[in-house]
Order: sequence, then C-alpha cells, then structure tokens
Amino acid sequence: MRACCVNAGHRGEGRISQTHAFLPCTAVSGSPSAGSLIMTQSDAPHLVLVDGSGFIFRAFHALPPMTSPHGVPVNAVYGFTNMLARLLREHVGTHLAVVFDAGRHTFRSDIYPQYKAHRPEPPEDLRPQFGLIRDATQAFNVPGIELQGWEADDLIASYATAVRKMGGTCTIISSDKDLMQLIGPGVCMLDPIKQTPIGLPEVEKKFGVLPEKVVDVQALMGDSTDNVPGVPGIGPKTASALINEFGTLEAVLAAAPEMKKSKRRDMLIEHADAARLSRQLVELACDVPLPMSVEELGVRELDKPVLADWLEDMGFGSVLKRLGMGHPSGAHAHRAAHAMVQASVKGAAAPDAAPAAAGPSEAATAAMAAAYGPYETVRTAEALQKWVSAAQEAGLCAVDTETDGLDPLHANMVGLSLATAPGKACYVPLRHEGTLEEPAGEQLTADAALDLMRPLLTDESVLKVFQNAKFDLLVFDRAGLDFSTIGPVDDTMLISYAQSAGLHGQGMDELSTLHLGHSPISYDSVTGTGRNRIPFAQVPVGRATQYAAEDADVTLRLWHVLHPTLRTNQALALYEQIERPLSPVLAAMEKAGIAVDRAELGRLSEDFAARMAVMEKDIYETAGREFNVGSPRQLGEILFDEMGLKGGKRGKAGAWSTDSSVLQDLADQGHALPEKVLAWRQLAKLKSTYTDALLRQTTTEDRVHTSFQMAITTTGRLSSNEPNLQNIPIRTEEGGRIRQAFIAPKGKKLVSADYSQIELRLLADVANIPALREAFALGQDIHARTASEVFGVPLEGMDALTRRRAKAINFGIIYGISAFGLGRQLGIPAGEARSYIDAYFARYPGIRDYMERMREEARLHGYVLTPFGRRCYVPGIQEKSAARRQYAERQAINAPLQGGAADIIKRAMVRLPRALKDAGLSARMLLQVHDELLFEADEAEAEAVAALAREVMEAAATLSVPLVVETGIGRNWAEAH
Repeated sequence: MRACCVNAGHRGEGRISQTHAFLPCTAVSGSPSAGSLIMTQSDAPHLVLVDGSGFIFRAFHALPPMTSPHGVPVNAVYGFTNMLARLLREHVGTHLAVVFDAGRHTFRSDIYPQYKAHRPEPPEDLRPQFGLIRDATQAFNVPGIELQGWEADDLIASYATAVRKMGGTCTIISSDKDLMQLIGPGVCMLDPIKQTPIGLPEVEKKFGVLPEKVVDVQALMGDSTDNVPGVPGIGPKTASALINEFGTLEAVLAAAPEMKKSKRRDMLIEHADAARLSRQLVELACDVPLPMSVEELGVRELDKPVLADWLEDMGFGSVLKRLGMGHPSGAHAHRAAHAMVQASVKGAAAPDAAPAAAGPSEAATAAMAAAYGPYETVRTAEALQKWVSAAQEAGLCAVDTETDGLDPLHANMVGLSLATAPGKACYVPLRHEGTLEEPAGEQLTADAALDLMRPLLTDESVLKVFQNAKFDLLVFDRAGLDFSTIGPVDDTMLISYAQSAGLHGQGMDELSTLHLGHSPISYDSVTGTGRNRIPFAQVPVGRATQYAAEDADVTLRLWHVLHPTLRTNQALALYEQIERPLSPVLAAMEKAGIAVDRAELGRLSEDFAARMAVMEKDIYETAGREFNVGSPRQLGEILFDEMGLKGGKRGKAGAWSTDSSVLQDLADQGHALPEKVLAWRQLAKLKSTYTDALLRQTTTEDRVHTSFQMAITTTGRLSSNEPNLQNIPIRTEEGGRIRQAFIAPKGKKLVSADYSQIELRLLADVANIPALREAFALGQDIHARTASEVFGVPLEGMDALTRRRAKAINFGIIYGISAFGLGRQLGIPAGEARSYIDAYFARYPGIRDYMERMREEARLHGYVLTPFGRRCYVPGIQEKSAARRQYAERQAINAPLQGGAADIIKRAMVRLPRALKDAGLSARMLLQVHDELLFEADEAEAEAVAALAREVMEAAATLSVPLVVETGIGRNWAEAH
C-alpha cells in the first residue's frame, strides 16, 4: 500500500463557497492565500465521489422510519435518492460515481485482526436497504463501485489521486473524518446531510493540524470506533500539540526518550509500535486498482422510463415530481410509512384488530395541535409547589430527569422536568454550574426539590408518565426517594414497544417524529459533540429548560396519542400485565447486581495468559518457527506458503485469508496448526472480553451491575449490556470457570431456575404435534423420542450419536437451519443432513404446516403473534432478494417461539417478588439470562427459594404440554446451574 499524497505540500487557509458547494475545488495561485480552496468553473474533469457506505448509516439515523408500498424500510434509501437527484438536477461535476464498501474484511484486517472487529451488526431495519441503495445507483444510471479487500475510503482516495493527476478536481460527498486527510488543492468535501462544505478550516478545527498531518494525529490518538489502538492516554489535543511541535509521528517517537519523565513519555515509548501500526490503519491507499477508469465515470443520460418505474415502485413520488417526470399514483414514502404505522397501531387496516375509533380522541388531537413552549424555569420552592399542585389537580403528568451520566446507579440528578398538559411544562435546575458570562442563577437544592416532588411521585391518585421509566426510577432512588414508592407509572417507550416491536425504534425522538410530526431538540445540539461536548450541568439554564421541558411535554403528548391504541391493537393486557410491572422488577435487579470474586477473575486472566503462552510454544513447534500468532498475515504465510496447505485464498492486498471459517475448514481436514490457532484465539477472546473486562466493571462492593434493555428486540426478549451477562459461554470449560467467578456472598447461596426446552414445548403446543406433546406429557427424553420417531431406532439402548443428531435437528428446526448448516454442525455431508430434515418433516408434518402458516401471516400482516398476543414485526418479508426474504421468513417462524418464551419468563418475573415476600423469604432476583433466572438467597432459605421459583415459573402459562423448570443451588453460578 502506498500512502495517499493528494494534499502533499499544501499550506495556507482554505475556504469553500457555500453557494456552490458541489462545484470543483481548485488551487488558485497568486491569491492572498495560494493554497485556498475556491469554486471555479473549468474545462478540466470534475469528479464527484459519493461515499455511499458512509451516507447509508447517516441517512438511516437522520431520517424518520419510512417504508415502501411493499412494507420494506426505505428511509436511508429515500435520503440517498434525494441526494442523487439533487446532484443530477444541479448538473454538478463532469464525472460521478458512488463508492461502497465491499465487505468487512480488508487488508487492514490482515494487518490487525481487531480492526473494526467489535462493530455491532447494522440495525435490523437498515439491512434490507443496502441492496436497495445499490439498486438506486443503477436506476439513476450512476456507476456504483466497490472492490473486495479495500474500503470505500481507499477507492475514493485512489480516484481523487487519479483525477488530480489528470489536472482535474474532486468533490467528495461525505462527512467521514477519515477522508479529511485527502483535502487539499483540487479536493474538497461536502457534508451530504447538513449540506455544509468541509475544507481546511474545518479540518484544522477538528484535528488541530492541516490535512497532511491528520494521519499522524490519528495514529497517536487512536480510534475506539474502529479499534485503532493509538497511544493510551493521548487524546486529540495532546496528539495535535505533539505533531505541531515535532512535525511527524516518527519525529515524536524519536524524541520521546529525551522528553521529561512523565506518564506521556512512558506511554509513547511503550506503545511506539502500536502508534506505527495505527498509522498504517488510518492512512488511506491511493494506488488501489481502479475497477473503472475515470473516463468511464462521465455523467450519463438518465433512462427516464427505468428511473420512473423504480421510483414508482419505491413510492418516491415527490422525487419524481422534483425531477420533472410527473407525479405517479404511488404515495410519498414517508407519508406511506406514517399511514402504515398509524394503521398498525390504531387498528385501522389490520384485519384481525378490533375496529378503531372513528377518529383520535380530543386529548390526542390537543396533543398534536398545542405549541411547543415557551417553557418555565422553576427556581424557587413556591414556584415548584404550584406545578406540583397543578399536576395533582390534573391527575396526570409527565416527569423526566436530567443527569450527569448515563448510568442511573451512579449518576447525579442535574435537573428535572414536569409537564401537566400538552404545551405546559417546566424545568427545575438543580446542579447547573453556570459561567461568568451566563451564571446559573438561583437553584433549588436536590433535597429541597425532592421533598416537594415526593408527595406527587407517591400520590396513588396521580398517574406519572415517563419515557423509559426504569432509568428515571433509579435516578430518583439514588437521589433518596425509594423507587418502589413511586406510582402509579406509565411508560411511553413500553406502550409503543408492546404494539410495534420490530417496526421501528422506541426512542422518544423517533416516536415524536413518527406520531407527533415533531422533531425534538437533540441532545447533541444542546451539549455539543465529540471533544466539544460539555456536561449537561454546564448547559446554560435557559437552553436546558427548552430541551428538558420539551422532553416532558413530548412524553405527555405521546401518552395521549399512544395509550388509546393499546386496546385497539389488543396489546393492553400485554402492557399492563407484563411490560409495565416488569420495569420496577428489573430496576431492583440492576440495583442489586451480582457479587464477583475479583481474585478469581484475576487468576483466570493470569491462567488464560499462561495457557496462551504454552499454546504459543506448541504452535511454534508445529509451525517450525516462531511468529506472531495474532497476525493473520504471518499465519497465512506459514500455512499456505511454507506448509503448502491447500484451499487458501488471497485477498486483494495479497495476504492469505485466515479467518475462523478458513481455519475450521483446514482443521476439519486434519491439519493440527489451524486447530491449535483456533483454540488460542478462543482463549484470547475470553480473556479480553470477559475476565479482563469484568475486572474493570466491578464496583467497590465487588458487584457487577448489568443494565437490562426492555425495548430492543423484535421478540420481546430482554437484552443485557454493560456488561452483557447473557453471552457468557456455558458449554465450554473456560466459560464454566468464568461463571464460577460469579459468587454468593458469605452466608448466601445462588439459586438457578431454568426452563427446560421451553421453545420446543411451545413448538409442540402451537404447531399441535401429537407425538411431541405426548413425549413432553410423559416426561420422556425429547431428543431420544425424536430420534426414535425419525430414524426408527428403539429408545432402549440408543447410542449417544443418534440422540445428538436428533437434538441438533430439534433445535435447528426452530431457527430454520439449512441442510448445509446441519451438515457442518454434525460433521456429515449436506445431502445426508437434508435426508434427516426431510425425514423429520415427514414424521412431523404439523411443523412444516406451522412454518408455512407463520410465513403467510407475516406476508399478510407484516408481523406474527406470540401465543400471548405480542406483535413481532418482520421487516423484509416482502423483499425481492431471496436471501433477505428467506432470512425474514426464518424470523417469522422463530419469533412466536422465542417471543412466547420471553413472555412466559417475564410473567414469572413479575410474580416472583410478591411470591417471595408472601412466603417470608428474603431472596433477591439478580439476573435473567434467556430462559434462566438467578437468585441470591440465605443459605437456610435456598431450598425453599428453589421450590418456590419452580412453582411460580411452571405456573406462569398454561399450555397443552407441561412447563418444566430445573433448579440448582451453589456457591457460584456454575455450581448452581
């Protein structure tokens, strides 16, 4: 890879005309600033490059949810289409292309396997839009360019370099900071969302250096988003100061030993190689083989019939109109999306929903019509008491808190807001700091405000509405008001989630845009972003009032609009009996946390490190020499160049691919080295992800406090983060040892209660499979029974292999496993696996009928129902792409089972705290991990707690097959499970 040198030698300030931001950027000699960027018309080629991959994510998060007439999410596609239409309508540039990432694996992954390794999967509603955006480029007759092994940024750098060599200019449509190193004479950027230019002043403001030094600054500061390591402890200010002082990264590293003794000096010396590696990762390549020449990218004539058909199909009528191509019958995309959501939520178009009311209620109409603000800043006890009295008189109010952190167990309340009617809201500042220019002014103390709010928050005759109530309940609890005394409570996030899981996000801003047609003030606009972000306590009180009071106002309006739809969508029981009462239960679990043995975690980390060292020696011996086991490039050279193993493939950068699938294939062929490296990698991941990370996340009381997310999944399952305790391995020895580090304090025991095969039991029930029902009713080994039914093998004397194959089929069917997947799992040919699946369906035809029924239900309504009435929306069920449609069909098949299991354990969780209290037991529920609940109990009560948990959990639902709960008691989680 050759470093990109588009801007080499550039100096001086830069400016870009705001009026003609799309026009070419050229260096003008003889001007007061010879390196200035200005806009001029020229006969030379002007290439406009659209960062397609970057734009997709920004448009997805910037625009409200929209769907096409086929029910497919299209908000990112709509934003992309508008941007392309504007480019072509304004006749900008002589050449145009859209550049995409071809995949996650690039040459950077070979250099550093951790590069971008921990990036989360794209949001569910975004996945089907990737292909549609590529379709958009074809419909507009614009080249779409991607190249395996290279990132879109490298292609953009290479095209920019090529067009500059031709004497032309380049405008990059992107706001990606990693592309800012390219800005220079003849190359500029434009933010496609904000429509603002990015030139030298913007680069210098962001990085503190000119573009040619950006990679050196990035190398020092690293990038946590992309897993670029950098030098620990060096942020953007320090990095830019060092580069400005010494000139280059190498000069900084060379000077480090002579610097005054300090932690910074030590870090620079210790992590010099990491800094050099980081520079390799952030520096763009400008000599990538171009899939198409610059000449081939000339702006092409539109094929209007083709474009019109595509826009019509997508429902983008407004784009057609702006392009002067007529206005078709198809509805504007966001209008169609809004209508679809309203229909689904209000029951207007759902064949199985109760008839909706003739129109919105008066309260809902008022909620939509009232003005947003002005709002009142409450600074005195008298003023706050007036608002409290107004809320009590109304019998309804919305409450919101502002804090100095996102962890409610450790955050301090900076202020609180209260709304008593649409448009009537206030903010109570408590801990604002103010400045000389803008003093905070008089404020109530947190204790004084809480004393005034307590009668309202605990008044059983006044309904308090929150958005994500669990967070605010814990904030009030930390401030000194026991959250269990606050009530009654409604939660707009959960009201929406109970009837629209998987249809759209449940954040307040998104719900407001969708249901109120109002975009609230954003947190970023109040606090700033990146290194310029300020704590909320430093936000001027006037601005904080508008932001925070609006939050309470919007929450109350959402309640007026959404709450009536619970009944019309048959979601009232789900919300009132499961989701709403679960919120304080989870709050109590988060507050309790779970004890961990820090010493044991430390020993595990040391043991894993020692074992990795031993494994490395074994790997060296097998390989015939020492090398960096964590380096895919070095491993590939040994496997394929030196050892001559067959089946290797080189990436575009020339390095051999050594990802886990490649190594597993080689291991399956009997090769020892890849098998040993796979084992080493697994241990390395356990060490970094679990033992080391958990040590950092324990509190001073040696407990870990996870956070349960209630409105994330499509199926109703809870998710856990910071830390994610639901993903700790259980079936490996190392995973078991990690669970041993979760302990009961002295005098206590951990009690585990786990539903046995609950999804299979639900399958037997909802699919009405007599043989499976009988097996469960008789308490038989379900996998042995399946093996006997499918393979014709007697139950007596059945071998373990046959049972294991039946088990793989039982669980695989639930998740729509393919013959290839089952074959790989069992180590048999795909053809043999297909015969097993066919035999399974032949013996249990009801399962195939159930699967087809769920597919059809999803196609007809856009969602499937759990046995308890939860709607699980299935985006992508109408996709033209077979792969994406089949993925959606698998979701439709599994959602009623996974969602039903989630509903059952949630019902049990809601009932257990009262059952424990009524039984006089002091045990606390600590964790929920899919089908398992974990309790902390006094040693003398452990058996009673286990018995009670089993009783309540098995009675949580009545099916045609019995629910069975297995319990265990131990000093640690592994022993209890």
